[in-house]
Amino acid sequence: MKQLLLPCLIVLGGFGLAAILILTGPTIEARAPRSLPPLVRVLDVSPERVRLNTITHGTVVPRTESELVPEVSGRIVAISPAMVSGGFFSSGDELIRIDPLDYEVALEQAKAGLTRSQSDLANARTAHIRQLDLAQKQSTSASQRDDALNRRSIAEATLREAQAILARAERDLVRTRMMAPYDGRVRKERVDVGQFVNRGTTVATIYATDIAEVRLPIHDEELAYLELSLGAGNGDVTERVKVTLRARFAGGDHEWEGEVVRTEGELDPRTRMINVIAQVVLPYAQHNGRPPFSVGLFVEAEIHGRQVDDVVVLPRSAMRGENRVFVIDSGNRLRFRNVDVLRIEADQVYVQGGLKRGDRVCISALENALDGMAVRLQSVTSSEVAR
Repeated sequence: MKQLLLPCLIVLGGFGLAAILILTGPTIEARAPRSLPPLVRVLDVSPERVRLNTITHGTVVPRTESELVPEVSGRIVAISPAMVSGGFFSSGDELIRIDPLDYEVALEQAKAGLTRSQSDLANARTAHIRQLDLAQKQSTSASQRDDALNRRSIAEATLREAQAILARAERDLVRTRMMAPYDGRVRKERVDVGQFVNRGTTVATIYATDIAEVRLPIHDEELAYLELSLGAGNGDVTERVKVTLRARFAGGDHEWEGEVVRTEGELDPRTRMINVIAQVVLPYAQHNGRPPFSVGLFVEAEIHGRQVDDVVVLPRSAMRGENRVFVIDSGNRLRFRNVDVLRIEADQVYVQGGLKRGDRVCISALENALDGMAVRLQSVTSSEVAR
């Protein structure tokens, strides 16, 4: 009996001790959880002067391109070493020579014909003068005088014809040598020595290397940022606009400087695009190891636009709708503000009105934002935003 009583007393004592601890323990005060304002990234506003450039793309083409066409027929007896695809030549170089023998014979015949016509005209003039002398002595008839005058007129016409034939023979002989009209390069050649060519048949395609052009399409809205005059005569611009052309070529990134020289005459009604023409002078000139501005190269063009003062450049994430941003006041509270958007380009927004130096603009995404709500701030720089 005693053996059962002792364990029961120990259990009861434990329950009693637990009850005392519960009744005499500290009480927990019920309190609502503390809410922290949202953390947002802010960018300090700093108006600056910006240039509103336009980015577009195009392919390099020659300004001047020609079909090389013989003006006489004959067999080719010589071709310049430059007459291969990609070959360079200078103005005045002989590119192709056609067998001149037939044209030399024609020239001699024309010279002989001219000499004969000159002799006939001299005889006709003498005969006409003799008839006039006899008429004064009344020793000839009117019909004889008329015949002499007619023979003289025919001789004069024959002489003019002989002179024209001689000029054509001389010109044809010169045309047996096809000369380069400008400094250029061969795009494609279609002849070789021994081949017979007909007059008017294209034997090669060549282009000038003094200036290369790029046809650059831009949207009509971009014209507002470029200092181009669409009303100038012949599509010319009143003032040359600079353009920087970039391409990856021969294993590296390269740049060339050019100018916009004109705009094409009409706006594409489907795409709302207009083409401007940029030129690069001496595209094949070597400069510090830079490759040539070759025809066919696909390039990115940055057309230098007009400069505008007091513009704030913001990341696209700062915009709330079309023209609203969130600014942070001195009490670290969110405020809604409408701004004047000048331009939206890629991931940047150009704001020209509604912000002043020292304003803090929220660039973080916020859900259910309220005007006047408290926020915590994390300042960032423009370079950090770009990353």
